[in-house]
Formats: sequence, structure tokens, C-alpha cells
Amino acid sequence: MSAATTRSRTPDRLCAEAVGLARTAAEEAAAPGVVGEHVDVVVEGDRVVTHLFECKEFGYRGWRWAVTVARASRAKVVTLDETVLLPGPDALLAPEWVPWSERLRPGDMGPGDLLPTDAEDLRLEPGYSGEDAPPPNSVVSEEMAELAEAEDAELTVGPPAELPVVPERGSIASVAEELGMRRARVLSRYGLHTAADRWDEAYGAKTQMAQAAPATCVSCGFLAPIGGSLGQAFGVCGNEFSPADGRVVSLSYGCGGHSEAAVMPKPPRPAPPVIDETRVDPFPLRPAADSGSVPSAPDGTEDLGHS
Repeated sequence: MSAATTRSRTPDRLCAEAVGLARTAAEEAAAPGVVGEHVDVVVEGDRVVTHLFECKEFGYRGWRWAVTVARASRAKVVTLDETVLLPGPDALLAPEWVPWSERLRPGDMGPGDLLPTDAEDLRLEPGYSGEDAPPPNSVVSEEMAELAEAEDAELTVGPPAELPVVPERGSIASVAEELGMRRARVLSRYGLHTAADRWDEAYGAKTQMAQAAPATCVSCGFLAPIGGSLGQAFGVCGNEFSPADGRVVSLSYGCGGHSEAAVMPKPPRPAPPVIDETRVDPFPLRPAADSGSVPSAPDGTEDLGHS
């Protein structure tokens, strides 16, 4: 071990005793009443030490005021170098800074916010916009070149074997825009897979709602199909009472709002009445004259009749 190393670990006596000078410098840099007790002395080098004071500032728990003092060789006066606020071993620190592109989460965007997309985003790939192709009536297009070659050729009696196609009116870009293809970039295969995984995780067969559902969305009447390759596995829920209303759901997802899960039964038809009170039934007081029955006397004996 060298002599310089040994001297560097031993604090200079005059610098170590300059606690009052260090406290005064810390109180001048800090707000009144936030410089606490003297904590430690750290040797920085030959005749250079740092005095550490406790920080009582709210929100800076575990931080320390660090005041570095020094003394020139063969000098008896200690001078001030710097005063800073440094975190201690158990200090409350802010989380490590993360770029906004990694910090952004779904739902963070608000009205008026703009989210720039990286030019090398793996979720996107170049689409067909038609801007890189010349219009059919341009002099540099292949169709116009074929027409120019046909005009320069020798005239023949019969029609040529193959006539060049007349260039279409309008540009390729306008046709692509009419067909909905004029986009600079479209979803790549990786972008489709990540979107499908994200949607399936939120509204897929493994969710708790789908596990308790009586049926899946593939047989639900509220499911609105979507186009493209994603339409083979996803759709849009159109049930206003469903927790997935307006969301892209997997065909294997399900909820209690399935259109055919609990069909309302028809009201039962009442049984025919035993006594129909809406109809009048006639009951004759006397039997008919031609019925052949013998009338009885008032006292209950039979009337034997008269000659």
C-alpha cells in the first residue's frame, strides 16, 4: 500500500474540525431550518474532506447536505469548495427516467394529444399509395412507351397481331384512393399478431367472463363481423348491455348477454274456465209438455189423475 493511499484515508485534522464552516455554508445554500445534525466526514483526498449534514426538507427523506472543504499545503486556513445536496444510502429517489415511447400506456392520450409513430415501427410496413408509380398517360409510363413504339413501326396492310392497350384516364393514385388502398403504411404481420394477442387477452376465451358465459360470440346475434384476415377470429360487440359493447371481441369470447342464451318464454295460455260467466245458460222452471213425465202433487204424492 502506497503512502499516498494511506494519507488519503486519514482525514485532515483541520479540515475535519471545520464543522462550523461547513454548517454555515450549508445553511446559506438551503432554506432556514432544513440543515440537521452532522452525520459523517468523508475523505476525498489529501487535505480535502466532505462534511455531511442531515436534510430535514420534506420530500428529501434520506438526503444529505454535502459541504466539501480543503486546505492548501502548509496552510492553516480551511477554505470552502462546494455545497450540494446528495442522496444517502436510504434516500427517497425518483424512479429511473423512461423515454415517453416506453412510458406511454393505452388510455394515456387525451383530446389534442399527438402520438408520433417511429419510421421503423415493426407494427407497420409500406403500403401502396400509387405515388411512386407514374400515371398511365405519363411519357415515362410503360403504356405510353408501347404506343410510341407502335407509331414508329412500319405500317402494315393488316392490323398488327397485338395492339397496345390504351392508357386509362386518371392516375394510379386516384384509383388506389378510390379503392381504399392509398395508404403510405399498413399493418405488418407483426402488427396484426400483436393486435390480435392484445384483443384476445382483453376479450378472449381465457377471460373470467368468457369462462362463465353460456355460449360464445360466434353464435351471438349482437356480433358485427369485420373484414380482412382478422375477421376470421374477431368481431365487434353491438350489445349495449354487454361489458364489451363497441369493443373488438374474439369469436370465442362470451358473456351473459348472449342473444340466444336466455330467450324470454312465451306467456302461458290460461286453462279454459270451468264456469263461463260470460254466457247465460237457460234453466227451465217446468219440464216440457211432451216429455211424458207425471207431475207430482204439492204434498209429494203422485197424482193418480182424474177420469
